[in-house]
Amino acid sequence: MKRIICLIAFVSFSCCLFAQKMDTAMHNKMEMGKTDKMKDCVYMNNNHMMMMKDGKTMMMDQDMKMKNGTTVMKDGTMMMKDGSKKMLMNGECIDMNGRMSKMKMMDDKMMKDSMQ
Repeated sequence: MKRIICLIAFVSFSCCLFAQKMDTAMHNKMEMGKTDKMKDCVYMNNNHMMMMKDGKTMMMDQDMKMKNGTTVMKDGTMMMKDGSKKMLMNGECIDMNGRMSKMKMMDDKMMKDSMQ
């Protein structure tokens, strides 16, 4: 009887350790996704066009053509492949494929880094 009780206690303890290890592994995997570098893009910040490449931010010094045919000018004007135009607003960004989105993080540090 003592052996059965010890066996049940051992199995229960092992299951708890295994569950905790799996939870930690899943948490670490989720954290890795959060620390990935931001994608390369161009964006409007304080009425200036900025470019992010390999995690570094710099002023956009020339017009850029994206993979889908959209051209983004230094003044923030977007010329689509079909000829339509749109002016970027502060906080809007365009990835290198030409997809437009809002910047997820427009905090003070990012704004200060981009103005250097």
